[in-house]
Amino acid sequence: MSVILETQSLRREFGALVAVDDVSVKIEEGSLHSIIGPNGAGKTTFFNLVSGTLKPTAGRVFYKGEDITDLPVHRTIHKGIGRSFQITNIFPNLTVFENVRLASQALGSDSYRLFRSHLKSTEYLERTNEVLEEVGLTSRAPTLARTLPHGDQRKLELGMILAPDPDVLMLDEPTAGMAAEQVPELMALVQSIQESGNKTVVLVEHNMNVVMSVSDRITVMHQGALLAEGTPAEISADETVQTAYLGALYDDEPGRNGGTT
Repeated sequence: MSVILETQSLRREFGALVAVDDVSVKIEEGSLHSIIGPNGAGKTTFFNLVSGTLKPTAGRVFYKGEDITDLPVHRTIHKGIGRSFQITNIFPNLTVFENVRLASQALGSDSYRLFRSHLKSTEYLERTNEVLEEVGLTSRAPTLARTLPHGDQRKLELGMILAPDPDVLMLDEPTAGMAAEQVPELMALVQSIQESGNKTVVLVEHNMNVVMSVSDRITVMHQGALLAEGTPAEISADETVQTAYLGALYDDEPGRNGGTT
């Protein structure tokens, strides 16, 4: 596999605090690559650096071989990187259909034009319907987003990320706040999207059962630095990782809320 996303000596300081400490990671195209670590390990800050939400103090970010370190968020989205957040990021007073349609047309070349061509409008409608079917929300299309159960709100957010058809999905705690019985369905959906659409998924997740069952590779962060990297079997057997935190997290409930990272 070729490398689609890479960081080189990525570093972010907040005053005297080093939140991300010279982290170099290679994400292979078409893989599901998880980033794990205790609260405060720097996982979400790392996501913010890669997606352009934050600028690094030092280091570089490469996407398909191109240096995207200094690009703002909207430019990284245009390049093909979609990113979710720990807190559900939807428009609560719009319908499910309207949420996905807005996401699909926001990245179009005519996204700021008041009058769009009929052809473009038809394309957006078709794409919206495709995405709703893909995430299993077709029957919920006319429903106001704020009235959806939390699990369906997470599906909607996933649909909004998918709408512009990105090559890389960066999912930050997608199961946070979900009931335990809802988690397998959502993760099966993520895997299906990854495999059928040839997507690359980068996942931050506290639920270790989820991480171990879906990941191709795992990067472990600890106190801002890279602690270990390998397959789920290699990470499970790594004594350094176990000592740092893994054993304790295996006892976590699947539906618990994610903390600050």
